[in-house]
Amino acid sequence: MTRFFQHDGRRLAYSQIEGTGPGVVFLGGFRSDMTGTKALYLEQWAQESGRAFLRFDYSGHGESSGDFLEGTIGDWTDDAAAIVNALTDGPQVVVGSSMGGWIALLLARRMPERIGGLVTIAAAPDFTEDGYWKEFDDVQKSTLEVEGQIALPSDYSDEPYIVTKRLIEDGRRNLVLRDPLPLPFPVRFLQGTEDEAVSTSTALRLLEHADGPDMRLTLVKGADHRFSDPSCLAFIREAVEEV
Repeated sequence: MTRFFQHDGRRLAYSQIEGTGPGVVFLGGFRSDMTGTKALYLEQWAQESGRAFLRFDYSGHGESSGDFLEGTIGDWTDDAAAIVNALTDGPQVVVGSSMGGWIALLLARRMPERIGGLVTIAAAPDFTEDGYWKEFDDVQKSTLEVEGQIALPSDYSDEPYIVTKRLIEDGRRNLVLRDPLPLPFPVRFLQGTEDEAVSTSTALRLLEHADGPDMRLTLVKGADHRFSDPSCLAFIREAVEEV
């Protein structure tokens, strides 16, 4: 059942089940919501395992209030931090998918004492800078500067991605691959080799950049960015159980 949490004038939708700790918190991707295949799969696993579990929608996503185009990485990280602090107790195993992987890394930097373990799925750290901005040509950069936004085609929807100037500028304030990134807990990075949104080189860069005592990267041959077929879901479950 969907419930709502008020934070900084935003109404955040969430679903939570009680169970033993450490609980598992799922962080979704850019423009996704908490009803995706991976989130629901993990919730079912948690129910069967008697494990506490929390999934939610960032502001501007899913059933939460707010305009998506006004949101930024910093805003969505604030949402995640607030909901974890308010609705969970003790260290949590954080599972971040795509953009959620970046937000999970920001949570690890902001509140490491609340992270008991970390699993990322096709993590996309710094994608606003190393993906969007780096690939924009001069015309696109000028359009973004003058109009405040630009439309990009999407491989996952008929609707284009709208990238805002605010998203790019805020992303620069939240980069994680330029400064030390200590991850002092068990970490599992999962990445598909056929992912057209996040390259294996990004996953390798993250593994090489981060610092921690128990960190592994698993490359799954043939898996795409969705990482949601039965074998990929099994990899996610195994990674969560490990950490």
